[in-house]
Amino acid sequence: MKKYLYPALFVVFGGLALAIFVFKKPENRLPDLKMRHGDLAAGGEWLNTKNAVQGLQAKLRQNPDDQKSRLLLAQAYMQEGRVTGDHPYYDAAAVELLDVVLRADPQNFEAMCCKASLSLTQHHFAQGLALAEKAREINPNSGYVYGLLTDANVEMGHYDEAVKMADKMNAVRPDLAAYARVSYLREIYGDLPGALEAMSMATKAGYVGLEQTEWTRVALGHLYEVSGDLLRAEACYAQALAARPGYAYAEAGLGRVAAARHEYPVAIAHFQRARALVRDYAFTDELVDLYRQNKQPAEADKMARESIKMLADAADQANSNEALGHYADRELAYAYLKTNELDKALEHAKIEYARRPDNIDVNETLAWVCYRRGEFARAAKFMAVARRTGSQNPVLLSRAGLILVKNGQVAEGRALLEESLKTAGYLDAELAAEGQKLVAIR
Repeated sequence: MKKYLYPALFVVFGGLALAIFVFKKPENRLPDLKMRHGDLAAGGEWLNTKNAVQGLQAKLRQNPDDQKSRLLLAQAYMQEGRVTGDHPYYDAAAVELLDVVLRADPQNFEAMCCKASLSLTQHHFAQGLALAEKAREINPNSGYVYGLLTDANVEMGHYDEAVKMADKMNAVRPDLAAYARVSYLREIYGDLPGALEAMSMATKAGYVGLEQTEWTRVALGHLYEVSGDLLRAEACYAQALAARPGYAYAEAGLGRVAAARHEYPVAIAHFQRARALVRDYAFTDELVDLYRQNKQPAEADKMARESIKMLADAADQANSNEALGHYADRELAYAYLKTNELDKALEHAKIEYARRPDNIDVNETLAWVCYRRGEFARAAKFMAVARRTGSQNPVLLSRAGLILVKNGQVAEGRALLEESLKTAGYLDAELAAEGQKLVAIR
């Protein structure tokens, strides 16, 4: 009897184990919070973040169906991605959490808005627009959703619609985020004084020291840079750094001011500090130009290759996972221009153009790639689209001027070059030198 009993019991218990495995409710993993280091770990904000995350994780371990806590944890990780620049980790963690919330409640407005925001962060702009539109159907009275719709329409090149969404956002809830979007749209339409006014209102509407407020103050500094007012730009960056020590984007702003004054070693030091604080390819990209201007070609080449690797890794992730991963083709186009790999620059500029052919920045990128390839007539076609909103950005004006001159429209081209050179400190040295050379030829 025992001869048959043990195998029979094995089959029974095995079947029970299999049933438990198959029908057991799957556990939802809780992504960990990474440690901060250096200046980012100083102050009470990091302590508050750790305590909040630990509290939310404890609630979810006790009650895995607590979707409110899961949503709050996702939002905390989204903010941590902004603060640390570690978007690959925290964006993926937030999406993982949000997907669980949306499976439990497909009409969860906040979760849908968060996922739309993450799509925009990852440069999945069409997806972000679709999610924001769906969220608006659920709650058409939220200022936040109109902010998302403003951003998504800007990135897709739907500028008239973006203005409508920004107006609705300000009608529902005028605050820091609403004023900042008005400023951005005014800049796009060439109203620099109006952009400065709105961004100044945005900074005053925020709490000093919060990341969102100091991000806005840095944006105000950028507008002063574009207008050629380096003293006010420097003051904004210094104030942001004093209010939020170790703020990488304020360090980078001070680096740009130093570069405009041709203080290249000082500028390099600022960008090295920014790069050590936050993982952002833009800091590495800026160092390419600074090392070249400081007569350090080997360091410049090293930074250029590192910048391309960072962007290519992000692009590969996006290509392998459509749901998550940072589209970086526009940035790659510029990175390849710096290494004179013009075919690769064109390849990536065209990929980005296929995604959003109405965006003025994308058209400017393709125009500039064509210019560098000597395809001047083609460059003029894309530049005409890039200038359709009347933007007065000096880099855009300078590039447009060079393209016009190469296409035989010398007087118009020189006028744009002269206008752009009024804020020459904002232009990179090579672009300013090329413009000055053409203006000097009579």
